[in-house]
This record gives sequence, structure tokens and C-alpha cells, in this order.
Amino acid sequence: MSHVNSEAKLAIEGMSCAGCVAAVERALAAHPGVSLATVNFADHTAFVQGDFNLATLIGAVSDAGYGAHEIISIEVAEAEREAAELQRYYRLLRQAGVAAVVGLLLMAAEMSGVLPKHSESAALPVGLALAIVSATIMYVSGRHFFVNAWKQFRHHNANMDTLIALGTGAAWLYSLWLVLLPQLMPAWVTAVGHHSCFEAAVLILAFINFGAAMELRARGKTSGAIKRLVGLQAKVARVVRENSEVDLPVAAVVAGDILRLRPGEAVPVDGVILSGDAYVDASMLSGEPLPVHKGVGDELIGGTLNVNGTLLYRASRVGGETVLAQIIAMVRTAQASKPAIGRLADKVSAVFVPSVLIVAIITALIWLNFGPEPVVAYTLGAAMTVLIVACPCALGLATPISIMVGVGRAAELGILIRNGEALQQSGRVTTVILDKTGTLTEGKPMLQQLTPTAASPYSASQLLQIAAAVEQGSAHPLAAAITAAVEAVDSELIMSDFHSENGYGVRAVVKGERVILGSEAWLLANQVDLFGTTDLAAEADRATAAGAIVIYMAINTAAVALLVIADPLKGDSSAVVAALQAAGIKVLLVSGDNPTTARAVAAMVGISEVKAGVLPQGKAALVKALQQQGEVVAMVGDGINDAPALSQADVGIAIGSGTDIAIESADITLMGSSLKGVLDAIRLSRATVSNIKQNLFGAFLYNTISIPIAAGLLYPLTGILLNPMIAGAAMAASSVTVVSNANRLRWFKYTRHP
Repeated sequence: MSHVNSEAKLAIEGMSCAGCVAAVERALAAHPGVSLATVNFADHTAFVQGDFNLATLIGAVSDAGYGAHEIISIEVAEAEREAAELQRYYRLLRQAGVAAVVGLLLMAAEMSGVLPKHSESAALPVGLALAIVSATIMYVSGRHFFVNAWKQFRHHNANMDTLIALGTGAAWLYSLWLVLLPQLMPAWVTAVGHHSCFEAAVLILAFINFGAAMELRARGKTSGAIKRLVGLQAKVARVVRENSEVDLPVAAVVAGDILRLRPGEAVPVDGVILSGDAYVDASMLSGEPLPVHKGVGDELIGGTLNVNGTLLYRASRVGGETVLAQIIAMVRTAQASKPAIGRLADKVSAVFVPSVLIVAIITALIWLNFGPEPVVAYTLGAAMTVLIVACPCALGLATPISIMVGVGRAAELGILIRNGEALQQSGRVTTVILDKTGTLTEGKPMLQQLTPTAASPYSASQLLQIAAAVEQGSAHPLAAAITAAVEAVDSELIMSDFHSENGYGVRAVVKGERVILGSEAWLLANQVDLFGTTDLAAEADRATAAGAIVIYMAINTAAVALLVIADPLKGDSSAVVAALQAAGIKVLLVSGDNPTTARAVAAMVGISEVKAGVLPQGKAALVKALQQQGEVVAMVGDGINDAPALSQADVGIAIGSGTDIAIESADITLMGSSLKGVLDAIRLSRATVSNIKQNLFGAFLYNTISIPIAAGLLYPLTGILLNPMIAGAAMAASSVTVVSNANRLRWFKYTRHP
């Protein structure tokens, strides 16, 4: 039984312009079982989803006149692609150089007048020699154009190679006609001398090959982000086996292996620290500039850098399951995707080459019937120039090249974009909905103060030790905040008879005294007199108004202290909110927390519109309601309860420190915990979409202006007719310009201080 694939990434060979993209996509989409097929002209890859047989799918691409093979290892594929592009780059330079030297020599001979006229006896042998020399150079420097054009013709397609082959081939055949059968030429042709175009055909190939080399070189820079991500992967891991340590290739590491990590080494695979502590630099993945302290029980991510400590850790995820491998795969998939703005260019590109052929034929007919003498020379020159100047490459590269650079730059800033559609949509966002816990706040409650009553027989530090001793029996986050506030619980404070009441509080016996911690209702239920502790009431009101959580503490039947616990704001929350609002984006705080706490946090960060006590389904419903009002909504969250809203939003943005389900539901994942990533994602999206529009405008403008000029639009008014060689140079320059403009996104600066 044949193997059926659900998705595959293919490297496509033989594509030369955007018209090829449409041909390959048609071949893939027509294959039974394929539900999605997208082809990226920028890196010559295809992404396919569905239920299909890979071998027959590759065969379908081959039947369409192109080559294809599966990309299994991203690292190997990158190395192969880089080596192939470098080889092609030097080959194109050699081909351009040979054609340029011979073409310039032929031009110099033509312009110097040393070549015989058609009426002279030496014209035939000299002309044949020129034909042979130029044909040889066209074979050496342009054989790939003619071979690919023939393949396309056999498969009833046409692409840029078709235009180049027709243009240069027509020039050479016209010149050969002049050499072999000058007597069939009109009298005006032989009277004015030698009008062959051998040098034009050769020089056109020189310009086009040189332009293709420059485009390839510029295009190679667009995949720099992937190269750097792949470069983060360690090649060797030190594995502890049978009480000895041995260096093994990372591919040989399996989940459960114990690994030794020394200072200055990159983490080979994901895992959990068993012993030791160190500062780990994760800036290459999260964008966070400062190393983070890691100790026993903390997770290590492959590709991060151990700065200063020696660690022993257990491998948990290896191979394609590591976070870094998934990041690389996500970036590659996003780079291959197409936003709506790119589909327009694809539709135009699909009919572009046939349209140019029709324009060239119409141009030839007009010149042949209405052109001045020498009619044949003008007719051939104008038609050939139209074929040469038309450049579907620039149009085809306009969107994917910007998407590649934009998504890659985002990954370098710790922003993982799932697809090109999310990148485009982010720039259109008009409303941002922020969750509270873990998004605006750290998501880790901390004890901010402990205030003893005036009548308490214990000091604040003694009360904290007693409270921590009791809370050791609880797994509640508030209990963790109290125990974390002491370095170590006094060993003499033995806790017994622990009891917890969910949603209310805890009680236990410590040193023979009953200790109670919890809400006002919990203490009243345990016969504690709170109404006489007026010194705590005002403090409790202030803390509650500020959005903090108040915990009362009593020993036996007397209230002894008030503990204030709060989830601190992230350091940049206020600045990011202000920056979003300054950019004209409406910001809402939507939380499942109580209204008092939610409003207090909103006030601290400068948000005026608050929705509190909202359930997960309510968050999604709110997003939908805003969308129905015409808003483009971005939802930012980190928890399971945010997943429905993240999926419903036009752009779902998950904080990387959040849950897996939130990240899987999101269009964009921030690898760090900083909200600056939200601002950067929107800014980068706008920059990328602007770059795409610039590229598309430039490509459309180039063809809109150049094709009519090449056809001779200016000739009746100015006597100017575009030279075919200049047309070849202009065509090459248009593609280089588009790629160079896209590469400007590589210098996009992240937000330091919003």
C-alpha cells in the first residue's frame, strides 16, 4: 500500500518567474487529495496539505516541466540550498562575463565600420562567422533560457524564459537572414549597411544573467534569519552514561538522557535541570536582552546559551520536538504562506506572460503596417524590446520576498508569526484586547506587605514565619506567595491539624496555637472578632481599591495581622498601552477577575474601558461583537481561558510564557514575556505591508511604463525608441530593486522604550 502524506515541504527546481508559480500550484492542486498548495517564488519551495502520495505528487510537478524533491531536514535543506545558490551565482557571473566580452567586441566592430556591407563579397563569410560566434555564446550563456522555454512550450505554458528566448532568438534569426539571403531584403536594408543584431542578442543575455546573479545574491540575504536559527542548534552534546561522560552528535540524544552543560556552551536539546544553577542567555529566541537565572527544576530550551554555570539536566524534547526546531518549522511555514495582498499579484502573474506575447504581436503588426523605413528592422526591434523588457519576476517577488524578510526579522525579535495573513492583519488592527493576569501583570502573586495589629504579641517577621509554616500545607498560588516571602521556614514551627476550605482560607495548629489565614468571612466563621480591629479596616480598604488581595491572619480568636498580596504589573505594561493608544489603537482590559481588581489594574496602566468577570466564552463573544462593529481585533492572552478569544480574533497574540493551548490557538506568539512584542508585531506588520505595497507599485509601474515605451509609444512624438539591450538591463534592475527594497526590513528596530 502506498504511503499517504498529510503535509509536505518541497524544493522546486526550474522556476524562473511568477508565471512558474501558477503552473506549479496548478499541478499540485490538481493532484487528488491535495487540499492546499502554495508555492513560494522567493525561496523556490512549495507547501502542500491533504491526503496524497508524495511520489505521484512529485511526478505531477515533473509532468508540468519542473523538478521537485521533499525537504526532510531543514538544516540539510538550508545547506543544500545555500550551496546550490552559491554555485548558480558564480555560474551566472561567468555566463554574464563571457557574453559581455563577446557582445562588446561585436558592438565595437559594428560601430567602427570594419564589418563589410551586404553588397561586399566578404559579407557572407564574415556574417557566418559572427553567426557562429554569437550562437556559441548564446549556447554557453543562455542555453538554460531556451531549454526552459522549450519545456514550457511542451507543457502548454509560457514564462519569463519564453520571453527571453523569443526575443534573443528572433534577433539572431533575423541577423542570420540578413547574412544568408540579403537579396530577399528590401533595397533600403542593404543600402544602409549591416543591420544585424548578433551583438544585441548576446549583450541582452549578459545583462539578464548579471541581473539574475545580483538578484540571487540579494535574495540570499532574505533567509538570514533561518540561517541564524539553524546556527543556534548545537552539533554535539555531552551525555552522561554509566558514570562516564561522552560527546555525541545531537541527533543521537534521546529523551531521558542526562546531559552535562558547561559554561559558554549552547544548550543541545530541551530539558529540565537536575543540579546546578547558571545564568542562561535566551536573547536569540525570546528577544529578552538580559540572561535569566536557572536552577533545579527549571526548563532549558535548546539553542539558548549557558553563560556561567555547570548544569546537569535531563533531556525532555529532542529532534523535531524541540522548541527551536518547532520555531524554525513555524518560520519556514509562515515564510511560504501568502496573505491576501499576495494573491492579487499571483493572479496577475498567471496571465502576464501570455499577455506580453499578445502585446508583442500587436506591436509587430502596428510597426509592420505603419512604421517608417526600414520597416522590418523597426518591427523586429520593437517586438523584441517588448519581449525583453517585460519582467514578471519583479511582480512575483514583490510579496513573498517581503514576507520572508518580515517573518524572519520577527523571529529574530522573539515574535513567531504563524502565517503571512497574520502578518498582514496585524497592521490593520484597530482594537487590542488585553487579558490581565500574566499579560499586563507578571502572573505570579507576591506578598507586598504584612501589617500587624496594634495588639499583636508578635513582630511582622515572626508572624510571617508562622504564616509560612501554615501555608506549607497548601498548593494555592496565594500560599506560594507567602512561603516565597521567607528564605526558609523556621524548623521549630511545626504545623499540624491542617485544614483548607476552598475559596475561603486555611487553619492549622502551630506550637499549640490555632492559626487562621483567609478572607473576612473565613475568620468570622472561625469565631475571630474582626470588628474590633479598626486599624486593619482602613488598610484593607486601601489595598482592595488598589486591586490587591487581602488576607486576614488570626491566632486563636484574635486578629493579629493583615497580609496584602498582589500580582505586580510588568515593567513595560503602562508604556506599551500608552504607545498603542498613541498609534490610534483602542485598548480594552478584559478579565475574569473581580471588577474592583480589574479596574484598579486598568487605572494603573491607563486603560479606561474595562470588562471584568468575563468567562472564556464571554471573551470570544466580545471579540465577535467588536468585529461586527467593523473593528479589526487583536486579542492578547496567556491562559487556557484565552484560547477561544485568541481563535476568534483577527489576530491572536499569545504570550510565550503562557500555556501551550493558548500558543497553539494564536496567530502570533511572543517568545518573551514583555508586552513590547505586541507593539513590535504591529509596527513590523505595518512596515512589511508597506514594503509589499512599495514593491507591487514599483513592479506595476515598471511594466506599465516600460512596455508601452518598448512598443514605441514615444516614437511619434520624440523619435525615441528603447534599445533592446537597455531593455534587458532594465528588466534585470527591476528584480534587483524589489529584492533590495525588501531587504530593508532586515534593519527593522525593535522597541526599546515604548
